[in-house]
Amino acid sequence: MSKSKSCLVIGAGDDTGAEIGKAFAAEGFISCLVRRPRHADALENLAADIRVNGHQAHAFPADARDEDEMIALIEKIETEIAPIEIAVFNIGANVQFPITETTSRVYRKVWEMACFSGFLMGREVAKHMLKRGSGTIIFTGATASMRGKENLSAFAGAKHALRALAQSMARELGPKNIHVAHTLIDGAIDSNFIRENFANVDAMREEDAIINPAHIAQAYVMLHNQPRTAWTHELDLRPWKESW
Repeated sequence: MSKSKSCLVIGAGDDTGAEIGKAFAAEGFISCLVRRPRHADALENLAADIRVNGHQAHAFPADARDEDEMIALIEKIETEIAPIEIAVFNIGANVQFPITETTSRVYRKVWEMACFSGFLMGREVAKHMLKRGSGTIIFTGATASMRGKENLSAFAGAKHALRALAQSMARELGPKNIHVAHTLIDGAIDSNFIRENFANVDAMREEDAIINPAHIAQAYVMLHNQPRTAWTHELDLRPWKESW
């Protein structure tokens, strides 16, 4: 019987999600990368890049908000690839609208992306991890997980809910040897979004004043490798210059 294990990354985007997939592949896991179908080419390029470096990876274009699709996807990975030892939920959905311009469609969509799809992932991987009595589940949070801000009602609401989900799962699954962690990424990440919207990214990078996605990934590997005598549930990460 194969002893291979996989790492599922829901939200394997160009920056943080990509680095998480690469980091766990380098640790010997088969990275199973999930992103919306409209990014299928970029997702396959990421998987190919991991394979070129001598590791294992598979691309799975999918809508993480679709319950049937997620059930089928996780079952496929478990039966055809390898047991899921680590599952990372990394969907962002950061949008900004004044409250009077936040439509019900926007609010619902952001909740579906940033919270409901996290619930679907967590529930489905927990079913398999419980049978084995081991596993790690990590939810990526944000500053908005802790406090709301103007124009962020939809995003903050979803991230607050995701944090509550992570807490509930940790209390339920921790005593069953499943490590559930929630991270607070408190600061700008060196990502396409930030590079497109901030003029001073180069200066921020030179000063170490912006979060390197690869360093987030290193922290996730650390969380998985923690001994169960000293598990971290919530980990906050921010640049040294960040005011908090």
